[in-house]
Amino acid sequence: MPTFIDVHEGFVGVTQEQFEAAHQADLDIEASEGVHFERAWLDPVSGKAFCMATGPSLEAVQRVHERAGHPAKETYEVPVEVA
Repeated sequence: MPTFIDVHEGFVGVTQEQFEAAHQADLDIEASEGVHFERAWLDPVSGKAFCMATGPSLEAVQRVHERAGHPAKETYEVPVEVA
């Protein structure tokens, strides 16, 4: 299954609890698009948030975020990984 990383803006000053609630909103509906959000990161000073997900398509990942109320500004498929 492809892996995706996306970038959100507008999360300036968001608390840990608020960020967890936003992430949970994605988790609550992800299965309807065949997506799974693996992790999310936040920099509350810049307001940028980053999510890593697997799913059938970039569009499916974007739809989950849009439906959850926080569309991503950028979404990338990341087919190459090193550990």
